Amino acid sequence: MSARVRRVVTTRDGGVSSGPYRSFNLGDHVGDDTEDVTINRHRLATDLGLSPDRVVWMEQVHGRSVAVLDGPRAEPVPVTDGLVTAVPCLAVAVLVADCVPVLLGDPVAGVVAAVHAGRVGAGIGVVPAALAAMARLGATSADTEALLGPSACGECYEVPREMQADVGARLPGSASRTRRGTPGLDLRAGLFQQLADAGVGRIGVDPRCTIEDPSLYSYRRDGTTGRLAALTWIELR
Repeated sequence: MSARVRRVVTTRDGGVSSGPYRSFNLGDHVGDDTEDVTINRHRLATDLGLSPDRVVWMEQVHGRSVAVLDGPRAEPVPVTDGLVTAVPCLAVAVLVADCVPVLLGDPVAGVVAAVHAGRVGAGIGVVPAALAAMARLGATSADTEALLGPSACGECYEVPREMQADVGARLPGSASRTRRGTPGLDLRAGLFQQLADAGVGRIGVDPRCTIEDPSLYSYRRDGTTGRLAALTWIELR
């Protein structure tokens, strides 16, 4: 039986949240009404043909810890920035509002991962940690496909020069120049290079910038705001 890797990235449309979280906020840690978030998460799962208990979330902390799942979790996995599983129809989810959501999948081995790669996590190697965890379940870099989801682009993500130099040293290829001519970071470019150097066979990039696109949540643009989700799972066929 072969496997198909499914991937989904949400926008801020289609939910019940109000105010700065309007409307499809999926983050339960940003000050939104808990009941509204629960409704949004239930709607997401059912629209994808999954039971809500088959979507696993994590308590993201901008680190490089990765958890391997052998089944559903009733609560978000604590202190984790990557989820890996080989369980069919178990979706792993990452929440972002400018950081890069990285979805990895090996359809041959039937292994997927969702990774939260912000400036800190990307710089300290959360994506290589996820690839290593996938390899322990039988995945190979050559068969792995990656999607780098919407995030702050290098023309908008302005940072101090010292920070740019530090991240650029840890994540080669990530230094950029903003439209204003100031130091910036393009985390997707750095992660693309990191994945390519690791031998990942296919790498896709969603070019949307969370800061520029009003249909997406952006912390840098709005401050108080919601979170979009990127999910991946294995579907047997």
